[in-house]
Amino acid sequence: MKNAPLFLIGLAAVAVHAAEAPAFDPKRLAQDVKVLSSDEFEGRGPNTAGENKTVDYLVQQFKAAGLKPGGDLKGGQRAWTQDVPLGRFEIKGPVKLTLTEGGASRELAQGPDMAVRASMSGLKQVSFKNAPLVFVGYGVTAPERKWDDFKGMDLKGKLAVVLINDPDFETGQGEFGGKAMTYYGRWTYKYEEMARRGALGTIIVHETAPASYGWPTVQNSNTNVMYDVVRKEPRKSHAPMEAWIQRDLAAGMFKAAGLDFEQLKKQAQTRGFKPVALKGVTLSADYAVDTQVIKSKNVVAIREGSKQPRQVVIYSGHWDHLGVGQPDATGDKIYNGAIDNATGIAAMLELARAYGKAPAPQRSVVFLAVTAEEKGLLGSEYYASNPLYPLASTVGVINMDALSPRGPARNFNISGSAKLELLDRLVAKAKQSDISLSPDPKPEAGYFFRSDHFPFAKRGVPALSFGSGNDWIEGGVQAGEAAETAYTEKNYHQPSDEFDPAWTFTGMARDLGVLYAVGSELANSTAWPNWSVDSEFRAARDKSASQRK
Repeated sequence: MKNAPLFLIGLAAVAVHAAEAPAFDPKRLAQDVKVLSSDEFEGRGPNTAGENKTVDYLVQQFKAAGLKPGGDLKGGQRAWTQDVPLGRFEIKGPVKLTLTEGGASRELAQGPDMAVRASMSGLKQVSFKNAPLVFVGYGVTAPERKWDDFKGMDLKGKLAVVLINDPDFETGQGEFGGKAMTYYGRWTYKYEEMARRGALGTIIVHETAPASYGWPTVQNSNTNVMYDVVRKEPRKSHAPMEAWIQRDLAAGMFKAAGLDFEQLKKQAQTRGFKPVALKGVTLSADYAVDTQVIKSKNVVAIREGSKQPRQVVIYSGHWDHLGVGQPDATGDKIYNGAIDNATGIAAMLELARAYGKAPAPQRSVVFLAVTAEEKGLLGSEYYASNPLYPLASTVGVINMDALSPRGPARNFNISGSAKLELLDRLVAKAKQSDISLSPDPKPEAGYFFRSDHFPFAKRGVPALSFGSGNDWIEGGVQAGEAAETAYTEKNYHQPSDEFDPAWTFTGMARDLGVLYAVGSELANSTAWPNWSVDSEFRAARDKSASQRK
């Protein structure tokens, strides 16, 4: 109880700006989280009865908030949803992998040796014999850094062997921001870049430190059912084979080709690196893939702008969770997803109510509740690929994912360490309420690329994902970090991520004042925030500059 006065002081800091921002109700936030994470919603799995209940609830709440439907155009009228067709891909039967080194062949095991993903290239059968392997370093093409790992190498018909993370991860200094991961370090980029270059396949060499997780995570995540947005030309995004390989197995392949893995890795950390063929080493593969299309929905509401309605500010968050799955030790098999991400959706609904009551902003404000985040950011990826409102005239995206349902903190964070003017605005507004930005404690883990703002960011739209702080007004960093650790170990992606009546939601209510202030200011201005000049996303944004004049 000694800290109670500090708690009051923290709330009083917000009152100074009460005239600028509406009040946000912790009780309404609690009610929305309680409903969305109830057993009745069955874990909010896409393409389930739980999805139908979730979509109906969101539409009901957006209507009550006074917003209009902002989804697909049907008969000249906007619907409340955007249809999201999703491809479902599953390996059927055994995965046969044969490695040949110096004329001798041996079988590799799916899972323990390599983690081969169900092909999302459109092929029903992936089958090739004695495909040559070529080491392409970190597999990076970064014109703004004058970096090219390929040097004109033609990858057609070849398997590209590539390192995870960035060229300067190990040294901690260089062209790619040191320890902090850039987009070029993410495995998603590696797969996309090899597909763009027409490779037969991509094999990522796993190492625990640069990946930020061990082989069991790689194996479990890549050998099960895969999902993707339905693409018109899937081969442009996915090579026929996408896989990971154990580090020691890869090093053995290099040795069989007369090469030194560690020495070549050091070369790959330099601008002058050139691709190296693994002479005398080939891989053969044969496996069948079952492909289906399922249907899901993004929910979209809009507060139309009074002067520039085609210019939009977006608040986003994912409504989905894991649905019904393997039971835990208590027999509970409903993955309720209270914190992840009923909290972010409750925050979105409360923001929608505030915008619905306020005078119409000059620009439109869109509330985008996306599906299939847990399947790989697919709802947001689909929207960004098929935008209902042009990305060139999208001012910025503020994403909300897994917010704290507890008391207020002195700080906040964003996923990653991106440099952009949208963040500068958020920092300035937060400072007015005595809230400071804390840097990402693990920028090398690439969290920036794991949330729903990212599909917008990689297309140039200024975007960030807001995270609750851990320096609690009551209890400090010790209490905040203890709660984070306990959640990660005991509740994250487990059936126990359930609503707790003891949650106060006062911190979230306070933070929403800041998020409202940033979005409202942008919606009532002519500003176009951009990325920093050295950002890998700046070029994509600048390319569409003429469409904002």
